[in-house]
Amino acid sequence: MPKLSVIIPCYYNEGNIPVTAQALIENEAGFPADVTFEYVMVDDGSGDNTMRELLRFRSQYPDKVQVVELVSNVGSYNAIAAGMTHATGDCMAIITADMQDPPELMVQMYEYWLKGFKLVIGNRQDREETGLQKWFAQLFHKIMKKVALSNIPDGGFDFVFFDRQVCDEVVRLKERNSNIFYLMVWLGFTYVNIPYVRRKREIGKSRWTLSKKIKLFIDSILSFSFFPIRLISILGMMLGGIAMVYGLYILIMKALGHINAAGWTTLMVVVLFVSAFQMVALGIIGEYVWRGLDAARQRPLYVVKNVHQ
Repeated sequence: MPKLSVIIPCYYNEGNIPVTAQALIENEAGFPADVTFEYVMVDDGSGDNTMRELLRFRSQYPDKVQVVELVSNVGSYNAIAAGMTHATGDCMAIITADMQDPPELMVQMYEYWLKGFKLVIGNRQDREETGLQKWFAQLFHKIMKKVALSNIPDGGFDFVFFDRQVCDEVVRLKERNSNIFYLMVWLGFTYVNIPYVRRKREIGKSRWTLSKKIKLFIDSILSFSFFPIRLISILGMMLGGIAMVYGLYILIMKALGHINAAGWTTLMVVVLFVSAFQMVALGIIGEYVWRGLDAARQRPLYVVKNVHQ
């Protein structure tokens, strides 16, 4: 009897939980009768009535719902890591609490798992959202595919179905300041990609702010690519070459007597340009150093307040 654990990170989702819970229960009808279900709901330090709704869901289905309550908000990826640690299934799925991803797709994902695939990805072929949010998401994944992980699917993804082995490997790594979904691909298991259209959020307001998106972009780039460091090296060599050529030019002009005192503007432009490059380079190196320090301290990714099971 295979056991499927569905992991749902929740943050300010009090309006979504009743709808999501009903959809998940109804979705069980599409699976074979021998499959058992476990829903691991992780409250990521919500300040509304999300926890109340989660406990209500658990009271309705005490044998299959587990609620993990975190002390404070640690981010959706760390909340997912908490859910993976507490999940007990033979296979698992991660889905959002706002119903932007179709639960019925899990049935097809499960069929691929039965065929031996350790990882099944539901990637966003398109989005019902429009405007800047859609553009930012597309740009983010194009850059990541170009400079970090060339084998990730187009369009990005955060709806996955995976084997117990994948879960154990991700939990064992204890990666911080990273992208947990890209980490699954990085492990190297052959995966199946199922494209779908991501729905527009109907209930509540997304807490996925611009600052969080920028942090995710920086974390993903620095975790899976040496491109920023390599770029510094390339730019440094280019600037060094330009400086050498310019230095030879100055020496030649000086020897020919064409150098006068009117060089302040050029000097200031060069100094400001090189100084700006140095500051950017130090900032990128500092990001890597800080991540090394953060990993060396080995602070927990999250702190669990209560587990209701």
